[in-house]
Amino acid sequence: MGIGGSIFLIALGAIFAFAVEAELGWLDLSVVGWVLMLAGVAGLIVTLYYWNSRRRTVVEPVREERVVAERAVPVRDDRVVQEYREVRRPGPTI
Repeated sequence: MGIGGSIFLIALGAIFAFAVEAELGWLDLSVVGWVLMLAGVAGLIVTLYYWNSRRRTVVEPVREERVVAERAVPVRDDRVVQEYREVRRPGPTI
């Protein structure tokens, strides 16, 4: 139902239970108001329960990690590679 729908039912039930004084013969509006308020409270509790259950964290088991002493790619020597780049500007077009 959601929080908004639950609060709407609670408010509508409170209006019927406490503010409306109309007689419809076979229908008691104060009872209808109380039923709507109870339905709103039940919907609010169920919604909050499901929201709370989604936010629980799952604890994963601790995994063992191995530290490898050797490098994956062996280093042969410490050579430095230099890059030479020549940039030519365009000359005049003919």
